[in-house]
Amino acid sequence: MAFAATYRSSGLAISRQVNKPSIQSSLSTITRQFSSSNNNDDDSKKSKHATPTNFATKCASLYHPSAKANRGLAPPIYFGSTYTLDDADHGARLHDKKEAAFTDEDGFVYSRWGSPTNEACAKQIAALEGVEERGGTLLFGSGMSGITSALMSVLKEGDHAVFPYTVYGGTHEFLKEFAIHWGIEIDFIDGAGEGGPEAYRSAFRENTKVVYCETPANPTCRITDLKGVGAAVDEFYGTRNDNPNRPWVMVDGTFATPYHMRSLDFPGIDVAIQSCTKYLGGHSDILAGSVSSLSPEFCHGLAKVQKLITAPLNPMDSYLLMRGIRTLDVRMQRHGENALQVANMLEAHPLVESTFYPGLSSHPDNTGGGDGCLVSEAFRSGRDSPEDKEIMPQTYGGMIAFIVKGEGDVALERAKKVCEGLRVVNLAVSLGSVESLVEHPASMTHAMIPREDRLAGGLDDGLIRISVGIERASDLVADLQSSLDRVMEEESREREEKSVA
Repeated sequence: MAFAATYRSSGLAISRQVNKPSIQSSLSTITRQFSSSNNNDDDSKKSKHATPTNFATKCASLYHPSAKANRGLAPPIYFGSTYTLDDADHGARLHDKKEAAFTDEDGFVYSRWGSPTNEACAKQIAALEGVEERGGTLLFGSGMSGITSALMSVLKEGDHAVFPYTVYGGTHEFLKEFAIHWGIEIDFIDGAGEGGPEAYRSAFRENTKVVYCETPANPTCRITDLKGVGAAVDEFYGTRNDNPNRPWVMVDGTFATPYHMRSLDFPGIDVAIQSCTKYLGGHSDILAGSVSSLSPEFCHGLAKVQKLITAPLNPMDSYLLMRGIRTLDVRMQRHGENALQVANMLEAHPLVESTFYPGLSSHPDNTGGGDGCLVSEAFRSGRDSPEDKEIMPQTYGGMIAFIVKGEGDVALERAKKVCEGLRVVNLAVSLGSVESLVEHPASMTHAMIPREDRLAGGLDDGLIRISVGIERASDLVADLQSSLDRVMEEESREREEKSVA
C-alpha cells in the first residue's frame, strides 16, 4: 500500500510516494523547523531531515542553534566525533585525501583525522611558529605524544639519530625503552654552547635521519647554537631542496616558546616542537603538545602517525590551550622579570655552587649580547622587529637551574631538603604555569637516566630546577632564601651536636 509523506523544508512542501507495507505512520505530515529563514548552504544540508514527532526520535536527533551562533566572539567547542556529508561523493573525496596538517574546503570527516576546535588552535600556534602560509601545525594529547609522533613519522629500522645528553627525561626513556628495540641507532652528544655544532657533526653518519636539539636545555638551561647546527647539517648532507633524504632537524623549544625563539626561522631547522602543557597552556590544567614544520611532506607523515597510532588533542583541551595562548605574551614578560630577581639571589647565596639562568652574565652561553651570542639569538622577547627593542624589555624566560654545594649523596640530600622546605613555591613536576614550581631532576624527572649519562649532560646530583611563576617576585625570593638558610642552619646545629657528643 502506498502512502504520501509530506516534508516541509525551508518553506517548500515536497511530496514523496513511498511503497511500504500497511503501517500506521506518525510522520504523515510533519514540518521541519529552522531557526533562521536564510536559505544558505548549512540550512539546505539540514533540510534533508524531517522534524521528529516521536519521543525516542526526538531524543536521538541532533538540534542546532541559530545560524547566527557563529558570531560568538570566542571560538565554539566542537565535540562531534563524526560529521555529516553532502553526499556519497563528498565522503569518497574526504577518504581519498592525503593526510595534511589542515583541512580544505571539503571540511572534516572523523575527529581522529582532525576536528574544528583542534584545527583552530593549531592554526593559532602555526601563526606563532611562522608556518601559517606553508606546512602547518598538528596538536597532540601531550608533549611526549608530539615528540614520539614526530620521531615515528621519519625513523625506521636501520636508521640513526643524534640527541643531546640533556634531552628531556621522557624523550630519553622513549629512545631507550622503544626506539633502540625497533632497530634504531642512537648517539648522545654534548650539544650545548659554541662547541655544539661540531659535536653534532662528529656524530653524523650516512644513515642519520634525525638530528635532535633541545634549547634551552631541560633542566640545565644551556643554549644550542641552532644556526650552527642547521649549517652543519646543510654542509654535510646538502639543503632540503638539494637532498630531500637528508636528516630531519628537530628542535624542542618548550623552555623558550615562540615568544622568545622561533626555531624554524633558523636555516636548516625542519621541525619545531612544544610541550603546550607548559607555557602555552600556562595554567597546569591541560596536557598538550604541538609539532610544526614548513615541510608539507613531513606534515603528511606526521598526520598519518597521528591518525593511526597516536591521536589529536581533544576539543576541550584545544579550547583551553587557545585561551591560555591569548595571555602568553604578557605572562612571558612577567615570568622573565621575576626569574631574573630570583636568579640574582641564588647566585649570591652561600649554599649555591652555581646558578644557570640565561639572563645572568655568568651563564656559559651569555657572551654579552651582539652577534654570535647564543643567549641573544635564543631570547627575542616577543619582538617582531629591531625597533621593538626600544619599547619591549629584554627578558630571558622563567626557567632557572642551580646546584647546591656538596658532592654525591650530600648534594642529593641537600637539594631534596631545599625543595621540601619551600612554602610559596610548589614541589611538583612540570613547568611554565602561572604558579611557581620546583623539582629535583636527579630524583624526579630525570631519575630514569643513568647517573653517568646524567652527569655527562651537566645534571648534577644537587641540581634543582625552578619554574618561576607570576607571583610577587619578593615572595618567591624570600621563600627560596628562607629554605636555603634553614638547610644551612640545620646542618650547623647537627655539627654542633656531634662536636658536643
